[in-house]
Amino acid sequence: MRPHAEDPDHHGEQTPGQGTPAVWTGRAHNRVQWVLATVGAACVALGIDLAVASPWTTGLAPLLMSVIGCLAAGLLMLFGTLAFVHVAVRVDEECLEVRCGHMGLPRRRIPLSDVVHADVAPRVTPCQWGGWGYRWRPEKGTAVVVRRGEGLVLRLGDGRVFTVTVDDAEAAVRVIRDRLRLIATRTSQV
Repeated sequence: MRPHAEDPDHHGEQTPGQGTPAVWTGRAHNRVQWVLATVGAACVALGIDLAVASPWTTGLAPLLMSVIGCLAAGLLMLFGTLAFVHVAVRVDEECLEVRCGHMGLPRRRIPLSDVVHADVAPRVTPCQWGGWGYRWRPEKGTAVVVRRGEGLVLRLGDGRVFTVTVDDAEAAVRVIRDRLRLIATRTSQV
């Protein structure tokens, strides 16, 4: 699905005299993460039920281990999945910012002055990166993967690569390339 001008998730205010939006925003969602978050909430509920109902007659240690295990697994699953239900990408005049989940954490800001090249990856999959979430692979770089599909790939001046799955990555690449040309023009004039 391509964004429209009326879509609040994909807006770009035009800078006077330029064809590049002042701000470009994009998002990507993963509905499967909600299922995993529900399983995490069920584990937390089971841990609370075990603690309150306490049907264990064999001692306190097995009860504590069960309650703590259910609560820990449930909270890890719940918060780990909710952090990557969606990702929001914002490109402005100075940087690219990636915010994950409802609280915007983890967050990554990359100054455009550090970007050497921007490209579109037509098919980014969780299998390529070892799963969903904030990933690092020595041979590939860093990625934020919330779903399978197109993504934005940035090559940084220090040799690192950053990938993020986002809808309409082509538009983001156009905006970033325009900004990189503008930065290059400014530095060549100085």
